[in-house]
Amino acid sequence: MTKNGILCEINGKKILLDPKTTDSSGVNFVSHAHADHLPSKNGGQILSSIETNQIANLRGFKMQNHVTSLEEFSLVDSGHILGSKGLLFDDVFYTGDICTRERGFLQGAKIPKCKTLITECTFGTSEFVFPKLEETKNQVNELISQFYSKGIPVILMGYQLGKAQTITQLFGHWSPLYFHDSVKQMNDLHNQLGVPLSQGMGHTEAKDKGLLDKKPWIMVAPMMSEKNPFIREMKSKYGAVTVGFSGWAKSTKFSFGRRADYSIPLSDHCDFDELVEMVKNSGAEKVYTIHGFVEEFAQHLRKIGIDAQPLRENSLDDFI
Repeated sequence: MTKNGILCEINGKKILLDPKTTDSSGVNFVSHAHADHLPSKNGGQILSSIETNQIANLRGFKMQNHVTSLEEFSLVDSGHILGSKGLLFDDVFYTGDICTRERGFLQGAKIPKCKTLITECTFGTSEFVFPKLEETKNQVNELISQFYSKGIPVILMGYQLGKAQTITQLFGHWSPLYFHDSVKQMNDLHNQLGVPLSQGMGHTEAKDKGLLDKKPWIMVAPMMSEKNPFIREMKSKYGAVTVGFSGWAKSTKFSFGRRADYSIPLSDHCDFDELVEMVKNSGAEKVYTIHGFVEEFAQHLRKIGIDAQPLRENSLDDFI
Protein backbone atom coordinates (compact mmCIF):
# COMPACT_ATOMS: atom_id res chain seq x y z
CA MET A 1 0.00 0.00 0.00
CA THR A 2 1.33 3.41 -0.99
CA LYS A 3 0.01 6.95 -0.95
CA ASN A 4 -0.86 6.37 -4.59
CA GLY A 5 -2.95 3.26 -3.96
CA ILE A 6 -1.92 -0.37 -4.05
CA LEU A 7 1.37 -1.25 -5.75
CA CYS A 8 2.34 -4.82 -6.60
CA GLU A 9 5.74 -5.73 -8.02
CA ILE A 10 5.76 -9.31 -9.26
CA ASN A 11 8.38 -10.90 -11.53
CA GLY A 12 9.70 -7.48 -12.49
CA LYS A 13 6.24 -6.15 -13.32
CA LYS A 14 4.75 -3.12 -11.60
CA ILE A 15 0.96 -3.22 -11.19
CA LEU A 16 -0.93 -0.32 -9.65
CA LEU A 17 -4.45 -1.09 -8.43
CA ASP A 18 -6.85 1.87 -8.55
CA PRO A 19 -4.04 4.43 -8.35
CA LYS A 20 -4.77 8.10 -7.69
CA THR A 21 -2.20 9.00 -10.35
CA THR A 22 -1.28 6.59 -13.12
CA ASP A 23 2.38 5.58 -13.49
CA SER A 24 4.09 5.36 -16.86
CA SER A 25 6.40 2.59 -15.66
CA GLY A 26 3.68 0.04 -14.93
CA VAL A 27 0.20 -1.28 -15.59
CA ASN A 28 -2.54 0.87 -14.04
CA PHE A 29 -5.75 -1.03 -13.30
CA VAL A 30 -8.96 0.97 -12.77
CA SER A 31 -11.66 -1.28 -11.35
CA HIS A 32 -14.68 0.97 -11.99
CA ALA A 33 -15.79 4.54 -12.57
CA HIS A 34 -16.83 5.73 -9.11
CA ALA A 35 -14.98 8.97 -8.34
CA ASP A 36 -12.94 7.50 -5.49
CA HIS A 37 -11.47 4.88 -7.83
CA LEU A 38 -10.72 7.04 -10.86
CA PRO A 39 -7.23 8.52 -11.27
CA SER A 40 -6.91 12.30 -11.13
CA LYS A 41 -4.69 12.43 -14.22
CA ASN A 42 -3.09 10.31 -16.91
CA GLY A 43 0.49 9.11 -17.01
CA GLY A 44 0.66 5.51 -18.15
CA GLN A 45 -1.19 2.56 -19.65
CA ILE A 46 -4.65 2.09 -18.12
CA LEU A 47 -6.38 -1.28 -17.99
CA SER A 48 -10.15 -1.24 -17.46
CA SER A 49 -13.40 -2.35 -19.05
CA ILE A 50 -14.94 -0.55 -22.04
CA GLU A 51 -17.84 0.57 -19.83
CA THR A 52 -15.54 2.03 -17.17
CA ASN A 53 -13.71 3.98 -19.85
CA GLN A 54 -16.92 5.45 -21.28
CA ILE A 55 -18.46 6.27 -17.90
CA ALA A 56 -15.19 7.90 -16.80
CA ASN A 57 -15.28 10.00 -19.94
CA LEU A 58 -18.83 11.14 -19.12
CA ARG A 59 -17.64 12.07 -15.64
CA GLY A 60 -14.84 14.24 -16.97
CA PHE A 61 -11.82 11.91 -17.02
CA LYS A 62 -10.66 10.82 -20.47
CA MET A 63 -8.37 7.82 -20.21
CA GLN A 64 -5.31 8.01 -22.44
CA ASN A 65 -3.44 4.88 -23.53
CA HIS A 66 -6.44 2.78 -22.49
CA VAL A 67 -6.63 -1.00 -23.06
CA THR A 68 -9.30 -3.56 -22.19
CA SER A 69 -7.03 -6.62 -22.05
CA LEU A 70 -3.43 -7.56 -21.41
CA GLU A 71 -1.64 -10.88 -21.53
CA GLU A 72 -1.42 -12.58 -18.10
CA PHE A 73 -4.17 -10.36 -16.63
CA SER A 74 -7.79 -11.46 -16.34
CA LEU A 75 -10.62 -9.00 -15.72
CA VAL A 76 -13.36 -10.56 -13.60
CA ASP A 77 -16.88 -9.12 -13.28
CA SER A 78 -17.18 -7.78 -9.74
CA GLY A 79 -20.97 -7.19 -9.73
CA HIS A 80 -20.62 -3.72 -8.20
CA ILE A 81 -21.77 -1.39 -11.01
CA LEU A 82 -21.82 -1.53 -14.81
CA GLY A 83 -18.32 -2.32 -16.07
CA SER A 84 -16.80 -2.94 -12.65
CA LYS A 85 -14.03 -5.54 -12.62
CA GLY A 86 -11.69 -7.31 -10.29
CA LEU A 87 -8.20 -8.26 -11.47
CA LEU A 88 -6.63 -11.74 -11.40
CA PHE A 89 -2.88 -11.99 -12.01
CA ASP A 90 -0.13 -14.35 -10.86
CA ASP A 91 -2.47 -16.10 -8.35
CA VAL A 92 -3.45 -12.72 -6.85
CA PHE A 93 -7.06 -11.53 -7.01
CA TYR A 94 -7.92 -7.91 -6.31
CA THR A 95 -11.66 -7.52 -5.87
CA GLY A 96 -12.05 -3.76 -6.29
CA ASP A 97 -15.53 -3.00 -4.93
CA ILE A 98 -17.49 -6.23 -5.12
CA CYS A 99 -20.99 -7.67 -4.79
CA THR A 100 -21.91 -11.34 -5.12
CA ARG A 101 -25.67 -10.60 -4.99
CA GLU A 102 -27.71 -10.38 -8.19
CA ARG A 103 -29.47 -7.00 -8.57
CA GLY A 104 -31.52 -6.51 -11.71
CA PHE A 105 -29.17 -6.21 -14.70
CA LEU A 106 -26.14 -6.75 -12.44
CA GLN A 107 -25.06 -10.34 -11.97
CA GLY A 108 -23.32 -11.32 -8.74
CA ALA A 109 -19.54 -11.76 -8.95
CA LYS A 110 -18.16 -15.27 -9.45
CA ILE A 111 -14.99 -15.54 -7.38
CA PRO A 112 -11.89 -17.07 -9.00
CA LYS A 113 -9.54 -19.29 -7.05
CA CYS A 114 -6.35 -17.57 -5.94
CA LYS A 115 -3.50 -17.80 -3.44
CA THR A 116 -3.62 -14.16 -2.37
CA LEU A 117 -6.82 -12.15 -2.06
CA ILE A 118 -6.97 -8.36 -1.69
CA THR A 119 -10.53 -7.53 -0.76
CA GLU A 120 -12.57 -4.50 0.19
CA CYS A 121 -14.64 -4.83 3.36
CA THR A 122 -16.88 -1.76 3.33
CA PHE A 123 -19.49 -3.67 5.33
CA GLY A 124 -17.06 -5.95 7.14
CA THR A 125 -18.83 -6.27 10.49
CA SER A 126 -21.75 -8.49 11.47
CA GLU A 127 -24.01 -5.44 11.89
CA PHE A 128 -24.40 -5.33 8.12
CA VAL A 129 -26.55 -8.15 6.78
CA PHE A 130 -28.93 -6.97 4.06
CA PRO A 131 -32.46 -8.20 3.33
CA LYS A 132 -33.26 -10.23 0.22
CA LEU A 133 -33.86 -8.12 -2.87
CA GLU A 134 -37.42 -9.41 -3.28
CA GLU A 135 -38.24 -8.29 0.25
CA THR A 136 -36.87 -4.81 -0.51
CA LYS A 137 -38.85 -4.59 -3.76
CA ASN A 138 -42.10 -5.51 -2.03
CA GLN A 139 -41.49 -3.08 0.83
CA VAL A 140 -40.77 -0.15 -1.49
CA ASN A 141 -43.62 -0.90 -3.90
CA GLU A 142 -46.03 -0.92 -0.97
CA LEU A 143 -44.58 2.37 0.27
CA ILE A 144 -44.88 4.00 -3.16
CA SER A 145 -48.42 2.70 -3.53
CA GLN A 146 -49.49 4.28 -0.24
CA PHE A 147 -48.34 7.74 -1.30
CA TYR A 148 -49.33 7.36 -4.95
CA SER A 149 -52.93 6.63 -3.98
CA LYS A 150 -52.97 9.91 -2.04
CA GLY A 151 -51.54 11.94 -4.92
CA ILE A 152 -48.16 12.41 -3.22
CA PRO A 153 -44.99 12.38 -5.38
CA VAL A 154 -42.15 10.08 -4.34
CA ILE A 155 -38.44 10.69 -4.95
CA LEU A 156 -36.27 7.55 -4.91
CA MET A 157 -32.66 8.44 -4.09
CA GLY A 158 -29.42 6.56 -4.62
CA TYR A 159 -25.90 7.23 -5.92
CA GLN A 160 -25.99 8.74 -9.43
CA LEU A 161 -23.82 5.89 -10.75
CA GLY A 162 -24.85 2.39 -9.71
CA LYS A 163 -27.68 2.65 -7.22
CA ALA A 164 -29.79 4.98 -9.36
CA GLN A 165 -29.74 2.54 -12.28
CA THR A 166 -30.68 -0.38 -10.01
CA ILE A 167 -33.54 1.69 -8.59
CA THR A 168 -34.65 2.59 -12.11
CA GLN A 169 -34.82 -1.05 -13.12
CA LEU A 170 -36.55 -2.19 -9.93
CA PHE A 171 -39.19 0.55 -9.85
CA GLY A 172 -39.31 1.90 -13.40
CA HIS A 173 -42.79 0.45 -13.95
CA TRP A 174 -44.32 3.37 -12.04
CA SER A 175 -45.63 6.23 -14.15
CA PRO A 176 -45.17 9.06 -14.78
CA LEU A 177 -41.46 8.51 -14.18
CA TYR A 178 -38.99 11.39 -14.12
CA PHE A 179 -35.27 11.63 -13.44
CA HIS A 180 -32.97 14.16 -11.90
CA ASP A 181 -31.03 15.50 -14.89
CA SER A 182 -27.75 13.94 -13.69
CA VAL A 183 -29.37 10.52 -13.32
CA LYS A 184 -31.00 10.78 -16.75
CA GLN A 185 -27.59 11.50 -18.28
CA MET A 186 -26.11 8.41 -16.63
CA ASN A 187 -29.14 6.26 -17.50
CA ASP A 188 -28.93 7.34 -21.14
CA LEU A 189 -25.31 6.14 -21.27
CA HIS A 190 -26.32 2.81 -19.71
CA ASN A 191 -28.96 2.39 -22.42
CA GLN A 192 -26.34 3.15 -25.07
CA LEU A 193 -24.13 0.47 -23.51
CA GLY A 194 -26.89 -2.13 -23.78
CA VAL A 195 -28.59 -1.90 -20.39
CA PRO A 196 -32.38 -1.60 -20.94
CA LEU A 197 -33.62 1.00 -18.46
CA SER A 198 -37.01 2.71 -18.38
CA GLN A 199 -37.05 6.00 -20.24
CA GLY A 200 -38.22 9.24 -18.66
CA MET A 201 -37.93 12.97 -18.80
CA GLY A 202 -35.29 14.95 -16.91
CA HIS A 203 -36.53 17.08 -14.02
CA THR A 204 -35.72 20.42 -15.65
CA GLU A 205 -37.76 19.65 -18.75
CA ALA A 206 -40.62 18.20 -16.68
CA LYS A 207 -40.66 21.29 -14.48
CA ASP A 208 -40.56 23.69 -17.44
CA LYS A 209 -43.52 21.89 -19.02
CA GLY A 210 -45.51 22.04 -15.77
CA LEU A 211 -45.62 18.27 -15.50
CA LEU A 212 -44.44 18.20 -11.88
CA ASP A 213 -47.61 20.10 -10.95
CA LYS A 214 -49.63 17.09 -12.14
CA LYS A 215 -49.26 14.79 -9.17
CA PRO A 216 -48.51 12.05 -8.29
CA TRP A 217 -45.24 11.14 -10.00
CA ILE A 218 -42.10 9.15 -9.28
CA MET A 219 -38.57 10.52 -9.65
CA VAL A 220 -35.15 8.87 -9.40
CA ALA A 221 -32.51 11.26 -8.02
CA PRO A 222 -29.01 11.15 -6.48
CA MET A 223 -28.70 10.75 -2.74
CA MET A 224 -29.16 14.20 -1.17
CA SER A 225 -29.92 15.55 2.30
CA GLU A 226 -33.12 17.39 3.15
CA LYS A 227 -31.05 20.60 3.25
CA ASN A 228 -30.19 20.34 -0.42
CA PRO A 229 -31.91 23.15 -2.41
CA PHE A 230 -33.33 20.65 -4.92
CA ILE A 231 -34.92 18.49 -2.22
CA ARG A 232 -36.18 21.53 -0.35
CA GLU A 233 -37.93 22.75 -3.51
CA MET A 234 -39.42 19.34 -4.27
CA LYS A 235 -40.81 19.12 -0.77
CA SER A 236 -42.08 22.69 -0.39
CA LYS A 237 -43.52 23.13 -3.88
CA TYR A 238 -44.76 19.64 -4.68
CA GLY A 239 -45.05 17.94 -1.28
CA ALA A 240 -42.72 15.12 -2.34
CA VAL A 241 -41.67 12.33 0.00
CA THR A 242 -38.10 10.98 -0.21
CA VAL A 243 -36.98 7.36 -0.04
CA GLY A 244 -33.22 6.84 0.28
CA PHE A 245 -31.39 3.61 -0.56
CA SER A 246 -28.13 2.90 1.27
CA GLY A 247 -26.22 0.03 2.81
CA TRP A 248 -25.95 2.22 5.91
CA ALA A 249 -29.72 2.73 6.19
CA LYS A 250 -30.28 0.60 9.28
CA SER A 251 -26.94 1.19 10.98
CA THR A 252 -27.11 2.22 14.62
CA LYS A 253 -23.69 3.89 14.36
CA PHE A 254 -23.72 5.81 11.07
CA SER A 255 -26.49 8.34 10.62
CA PHE A 256 -25.38 9.44 7.12
CA GLY A 257 -27.29 6.44 5.73
CA ARG A 258 -30.55 8.04 6.84
CA ARG A 259 -30.85 11.21 4.76
CA ALA A 260 -34.44 10.70 3.63
CA ASP A 261 -37.97 10.44 4.99
CA TYR A 262 -37.68 6.67 4.56
CA SER A 263 -34.38 4.76 4.47
CA ILE A 264 -34.11 1.39 2.76
CA PRO A 265 -31.07 -0.92 3.04
CA LEU A 266 -29.73 -1.58 -0.46
CA SER A 267 -26.07 -1.77 -1.38
CA ASP A 268 -23.76 -2.29 -4.34
CA HIS A 269 -21.31 -4.06 -2.01
CA CYS A 270 -21.25 -7.45 -0.31
CA ASP A 271 -22.74 -7.54 3.16
CA PHE A 272 -20.81 -9.19 5.99
CA ASP A 273 -22.01 -12.75 5.36
CA GLU A 274 -21.38 -12.41 1.63
CA LEU A 275 -17.86 -11.14 2.26
CA VAL A 276 -17.05 -14.13 4.43
CA GLU A 277 -18.48 -16.54 1.87
CA MET A 278 -16.56 -14.77 -0.91
CA VAL A 279 -13.26 -15.17 0.95
CA LYS A 280 -13.96 -18.87 1.59
CA ASN A 281 -14.84 -19.46 -2.07
CA SER A 282 -11.57 -17.90 -3.22
CA GLY A 283 -9.55 -20.53 -1.38
CA ALA A 284 -6.93 -17.86 -0.69
CA GLU A 285 -3.99 -18.75 1.55
CA LYS A 286 -3.49 -15.08 2.45
CA VAL A 287 -6.08 -12.30 2.64
CA TYR A 288 -5.42 -8.56 2.78
CA THR A 289 -8.31 -6.29 3.80
CA ILE A 290 -8.77 -2.76 2.42
CA HIS A 291 -11.45 -0.04 2.47
CA GLY A 292 -13.82 -0.29 5.40
CA PHE A 293 -13.68 -2.32 8.57
CA VAL A 294 -10.22 -3.63 7.79
CA GLU A 295 -9.21 -4.52 11.37
CA GLU A 296 -12.54 -6.03 12.35
CA PHE A 297 -12.92 -8.12 9.21
CA ALA A 298 -9.35 -9.41 9.28
CA GLN A 299 -9.80 -10.36 12.93
CA HIS A 300 -12.98 -12.28 12.14
CA LEU A 301 -11.25 -14.15 9.32
CA ARG A 302 -8.43 -15.14 11.64
CA LYS A 303 -10.96 -16.45 14.16
CA ILE A 304 -12.32 -18.84 11.52
CA GLY A 305 -8.84 -20.01 10.55
CA ILE A 306 -8.02 -17.77 7.58
CA ASP A 307 -4.67 -15.95 7.47
CA ALA A 308 -5.72 -12.29 7.11
CA GLN A 309 -4.40 -8.85 7.90
CA PRO A 310 -5.19 -5.24 6.99
CA LEU A 311 -3.20 -3.96 4.04
CA ARG A 312 -0.83 -1.25 5.17
CA GLU A 313 2.13 0.47 3.56
CA ASN A 314 4.71 -2.15 2.48
CA SER A 315 2.67 -5.08 3.83
CA LEU A 316 2.58 -6.63 0.34
CA ASP A 317 6.24 -7.53 0.88
CA ASP A 318 4.91 -10.86 2.19
CA PHE A 319 4.18 -12.08 -1.33
CA ILE A 320 5.89 -9.86 -3.90
